[in-house]
Amino acid sequence: MKALRYENGQLGLTETAAPREVAGEAVVRVSLAGICNTDVEITRGYAGFAGTLGHEFVGVVESAPEAPQFVGRRVVGEINAGCGRCELCAAGDPRHCPQRTVLGIVGREGAFAEYLSLPVVNLLPVPDEIEDARAVFAEPLAAACGIMERVRIDRETRVAVVGDGKLGLLCAQAVKAQSAAAITLVGRHENKLRVARARGVETALAGELPREWQGAFDVVVEASGAGGGFALAVGLVRPRGVLVLKSTFHGATGFDAARIVVDEISIVGSRCGRFAPALELLARDAVDVASLVTEEFPLADGVRAMQRATENGVLKVLLRP
Repeated sequence: MKALRYENGQLGLTETAAPREVAGEAVVRVSLAGICNTDVEITRGYAGFAGTLGHEFVGVVESAPEAPQFVGRRVVGEINAGCGRCELCAAGDPRHCPQRTVLGIVGREGAFAEYLSLPVVNLLPVPDEIEDARAVFAEPLAAACGIMERVRIDRETRVAVVGDGKLGLLCAQAVKAQSAAAITLVGRHENKLRVARARGVETALAGELPREWQGAFDVVVEASGAGGGFALAVGLVRPRGVLVLKSTFHGATGFDAARIVVDEISIVGSRCGRFAPALELLARDAVDVASLVTEEFPLADGVRAMQRATENGVLKVLLRP
């Protein structure tokens, strides 16, 4: 099969072996995949991964020897595959299994290919009302929904999201849809902020923030994908507030530790979320994902698609095998 792979420091489309049938797993024919900032960061050294990239996908199950009821069904898939034996896996949450593999990120070939393999337990059927171009957002939207697993947010909570890229736009919309809280999205691009405003999210340009917003938010989500966003986020969170970190990128981030200590700010990491809440939001059209799609490329033009995903003003780039 064809696959977009990162190997020996080089990104390229190659012919590689299609996944074999493995006990407990399903082979999925990829219908559509999305390029994430994490995929770009892997080509810069993040996670030390080599192989087929990609973890956002929707596809059709081709084979599942131990779960024939899945064959022919449209699915998305949670990306962390646990060992199935440890305490975390036994509790039904392999996201931090010490032996886990992660689709296209850690020890498992990814979704920028014609086929992929995932454990059957990771797969979720896609409701008929969610077309592929929206279902492909299940993984990043689940990550946005994951904020609600880590922090208590209700309609009285004042929340700011820093970063108007793909993840920031999804975080702002998902938290608002799940909590009815007052959400403010802070970004640098008026055209991107308009997407959030259309869904009832307050927005502000990063260079024009009112002075009274400093230290005014109960929860601040850092989703800028850049080190500078961290400092901006720290400035917005109130004493004894919570800073949620969503960005993953290659390199170190500096910060003012004294501010964290003196104002007793809690820092919470948030990575992957559950897919079921994301599918529920997509099914009721509670989040605008269509406006996030900038362009679609065939898998054969995968290298160009990855380059396009790094260009200024670009949101989501899709790949179709």
